[in-house]
Amino acid sequence: MADSRLALACVVARPDGGRRARDSARELLAGGGAEGDPAVRDALENCVPAAEAALARLGWRWIADGDPGFPVRLAATADPPLGVFLRGGLSEVRAVALVGARRATAYGREVAEYLGRELAAAGVAVVSGMARGVDAAAHRGALAGAGRTVAVWGAGPDRVYPPEHARLAEEIAASGCLLTEYPPGAPPLAHHFPERNRLIAGLAEAVIVVEADERSGALITARLALDEGREVLAVPGSVFSRLSAGPNGLLRAGAAPVLSADDVLAAIGLPPRAAAPGGPEPALLALIPAGEAVTVDRLAAASGQPVAQVLEGLLALELTGRVAREADGRYRRSRVTG
Repeated sequence: MADSRLALACVVARPDGGRRARDSARELLAGGGAEGDPAVRDALENCVPAAEAALARLGWRWIADGDPGFPVRLAATADPPLGVFLRGGLSEVRAVALVGARRATAYGREVAEYLGRELAAAGVAVVSGMARGVDAAAHRGALAGAGRTVAVWGAGPDRVYPPEHARLAEEIAASGCLLTEYPPGAPPLAHHFPERNRLIAGLAEAVIVVEADERSGALITARLALDEGREVLAVPGSVFSRLSAGPNGLLRAGAAPVLSADDVLAAIGLPPRAAAPGGPEPALLALIPAGEAVTVDRLAAASGQPVAQVLEGLLALELTGRVAREADGRYRRSRVTG
């Protein structure tokens, strides 16, 4: 426990982290000199008690590298955190990461939601960063699949980011886990997010890139995964979309394509899921192409129904989780079949 508090003191003494700070702290902890470091000693006396009180108030806990319960996969990486702050349960289960663009298309969100749901239903934990776009869709899919999902933050436990995902964070904590290496009070600084990507890659057995442009942080996660010997897979996308440049580039470089959840299961050595019994697709749903969002007027014209009747049908589909309404009023499928 003393070593755990010393590790926590090292973190709160240098809350912005960074590889150099972690390596320096690891040397101090391994050599027994941490208590003699002025910054660490000051943090141990003046900052750690406040951090522990904040964690207790927020319902989080601290687990240092070497403590029981510290993630085994993370401990085996080239640059593990000194410890992690957790809320919820984190067990050693099969896990994959789904990552991609914040400004994802309807296609990207739909695929992420589908993969998250199907993988979670197969007993595979879904790891992502709780960002807008692909990350949020992956988490929501996993929750819909009644499985486990892990959200890795780039800020302290008291800083939900983005703020509009506060409710999503609560849902994740209830059945999965929230995780960060940054102490209470740490803001979501830009350089924190590339840093947290190594945790996403380290917690997973495979990383799937859904959508990403050529400079996306998702590609950083993919590179870190390759460095750790993890599988990297990619979802093929349109050659006309800049958000497909990342995954299509990975495919060109030899990454395995993801055409269904079974491709991901095969990549980590699991059998395919049993096919669910099928049934006729509702006529209105059949008019919404997979991966596209369409307007009510377009559906009314295609179906020959009055707008009021189309809206009634869309409401029924939305209540059963078959479609989702976009912020601009268009509708897309929320379940991909096949």
